[in-house]
Amino acid sequence: MSRRLPKNVMSLERFMLRTEVLKLYKQMLRLVRKIPDQSQRQQLQNFIRQDFELNKNLEDEQAIRMNVMRGKNSMKELERTVHIAQ
Repeated sequence: MSRRLPKNVMSLERFMLRTEVLKLYKQMLRLVRKIPDQSQRQQLQNFIRQDFELNKNLEDEQAIRMNVMRGKNSMKELERTVHIAQ
């Protein structure tokens, strides 16, 4: 008796990418909480949410990896900006 996985089960690689994206999203939102100005903080939170929302339906793993790299670079830039603002 062979057991087949349903077609909608994601691969391990896809699962790992998804985990990395969610981790990056949470890190960015946590970092934005440190911004003292409430208006700027809200704007950045909205920007981050919109950016992730726009890309949530990406299927191409290479495109997802590129967006993760872009997000990590943005995260580093955001860390520097928040550090200066404090």
